[in-house]
Amino acid sequence: MNVLVINCGSSSVKYQLIEAESEKLLARGVVERIGMSGAVLVNVRHDGDEIKIAGDIVDHIISIEYILAVLLSRNHGVISDKSGISAVGHRVVHGGETFTSSVLITDEVIKGIRNNVEIAPLHNPHNLRGINACQFHLPETPQVAVFDTAFHQQMPKHAYLYGLPYSLYTQYKIRRYGFHGTSHRYVAQRSGHLLGRDPASLKLVSCHLGNGCSMAAISNGVSVDTTMGFTPLEGLLMGTRSGDIDPSVILYIMGKEGLTLSEANTLLNKHSGLQGISGVSSDMREILSEMKNNDKKAQYAFDIFCYRIRKYIGAYAAAMGGLDAVIFTGGIGENSPEVRKASCEGLGFLGITIDDTANESKENEKTITTPGSPTRVLVVPTNEELVIARDTMRIVSESKPS
Repeated sequence: MNVLVINCGSSSVKYQLIEAESEKLLARGVVERIGMSGAVLVNVRHDGDEIKIAGDIVDHIISIEYILAVLLSRNHGVISDKSGISAVGHRVVHGGETFTSSVLITDEVIKGIRNNVEIAPLHNPHNLRGINACQFHLPETPQVAVFDTAFHQQMPKHAYLYGLPYSLYTQYKIRRYGFHGTSHRYVAQRSGHLLGRDPASLKLVSCHLGNGCSMAAISNGVSVDTTMGFTPLEGLLMGTRSGDIDPSVILYIMGKEGLTLSEANTLLNKHSGLQGISGVSSDMREILSEMKNNDKKAQYAFDIFCYRIRKYIGAYAAAMGGLDAVIFTGGIGENSPEVRKASCEGLGFLGITIDDTANESKENEKTITTPGSPTRVLVVPTNEELVIARDTMRIVSESKPS
């Protein structure tokens, strides 16, 4: 079964075509600058063949048309006709309380995703556009929605409710939802394999660190707490997001600076985090470079970033009553030994001692604690697309009449 995995943003569509049984990646690519000048599709085939196509890509329907054309291309494609795509799996950011697992897309499911647009206005509308575009071009092909929030839907009430009047939860569903669930689920399962144990027997802290960052406490295969909240703004310091902040601070700044709600939202989401503190960049690589030049604000940004990770590792070990392993994943988590080492400093009381040689090795997947450490620290490259492909294959197979 070939599964086309689609991840739609406002002006981009990332995709992969995966042979789901063998889990072989057949092709991957991205369409960028949708609706703008200079729109382009870049496709990379499994054998390394790469093609870049510029065009007048005005919307998501045209984007999917371009994607299908390159996958079907005689010179650069991997399938001979549309029937070579058995199913489509969509990353959908927010399922709210409506969706607790991946589902076959129906008119009712589309209505449910649309009903959650109010709490995910920056993401769900674009995910819906991708679904609609695939329905237009592949009307007979089953589609599956895989939700970023679903993995966290088993959190207990004491972890997801805020200290607000309960009526605000019942009326507006204001609560912690969490994100990056597909990534946290993948690395938790993979870690069980690396540790030689059933993931359902483990207490794990997963650290997904990229431009957006979140951590999850995963006990016996279930997410019991996570750092992102009602929106992806809460929790860790991120590339341009503030993370945890006293709510009164933004009210105070709004009063002093005369900011509108929209301007305050932009301040917290686009001009804070590593970028805001360092004044240099939202990119950890550039922060590390400036630290070598003794840039104090870059150092502050790095220290705050790692401190919050370290703090949450301790908090989540306490929440779960123990800890078997910490997992680093995402662009920063996988590629920055400096962040991993600083984030684990002082955690010897939890049985964590970093092996510098292992931490700095070029292996993609590895253990970076010293031999015999009671608590392991792992680096596990995430693969959200593979999780989407697996879920899609399972759900489509189960939906077929026996």
